[in-house]
Amino acid sequence: MDIGRLELLRELADRGSITAVAQATRRTPSAVSQQLKILEREAGVPLTERAGRGIALTSAGRALARTAADVATAIERAEALWADFRSQPRGEVTLTIFPTGGQMLLPGLLTAVDGMPGLTLHCNDLDHLVADAAELTADFDIVVADSPGLLPSWAERGLIAVPLMREPLDIALPQNHPLGTKAELTPADLINETWIGVPKELPFDRILRGIEASNGSPARIAQRFVDNGIVESLVAAGHGIAVLPRFTTQDRENGLITRPLVGVRSSRLITVLMRPDRAERPSVRVVVDALRAGAAEVENAHSVT
Repeated sequence: MDIGRLELLRELADRGSITAVAQATRRTPSAVSQQLKILEREAGVPLTERAGRGIALTSAGRALARTAADVATAIERAEALWADFRSQPRGEVTLTIFPTGGQMLLPGLLTAVDGMPGLTLHCNDLDHLVADAAELTADFDIVVADSPGLLPSWAERGLIAVPLMREPLDIALPQNHPLGTKAELTPADLINETWIGVPKELPFDRILRGIEASNGSPARIAQRFVDNGIVESLVAAGHGIAVLPRFTTQDRENGLITRPLVGVRSSRLITVLMRPDRAERPSVRVVVDALRAGAAEVENAHSVT
């Protein structure tokens, strides 16, 4: 049954005449009568009967009018709840992030969210399981991705992209490596080195492609891993050098050192990706704001070290 026609029946129960309903709802009496006749056909039983010069509700009509009141109350309650939901950061938010991004940003983010009553944040690190993190926006409210920059494919998908920070990527060396005497490294310094790389097409592999292009020769890649912890261990053990992120690489008292790379753009952009409808939710917006604040704290902390 149509909710609008049910509401007309309820108005008839309250106001007592077609004319009064028409005036209250800014319709003509004939339009009201027509809608009530359609409702009667939908109900399958008479809802009104003649009463003198006017009409009155039958017992079935009165029962359906009470149901219409219940429906109207439920709708008002739902609309009030939705209005409250849209104006307050409440409910559940799902987020996925790449591992080193989680290492940097999740501790502070979860602390911030813990202080927000009614908001629950569910996080995981599925980023490395897909070629394009944007694919995960179908399943998560917030996707935190790393990339060389803002990708055209994100705009083509109609996604909202909120840049959080740009993190330098450095060259990681074994602690006693001869290149450790240099303050910064160029692609020419890295010719003939053995590399511990990442799977092809991941952001760090782009840096190796740039080094190869600058040197005019292919890099010698011994192993490829997604997990930066494994890469750090292999570099520290002397099995090769690697590209690693500056803010999360453990380069003190663990057998490796890092040096900036010049001559090839060596950084990654960390970005929040969202579907536009999800980006409108207050709960999602407040989590994104907390991510932006956390990213600024990370950048500030490293700018003074």
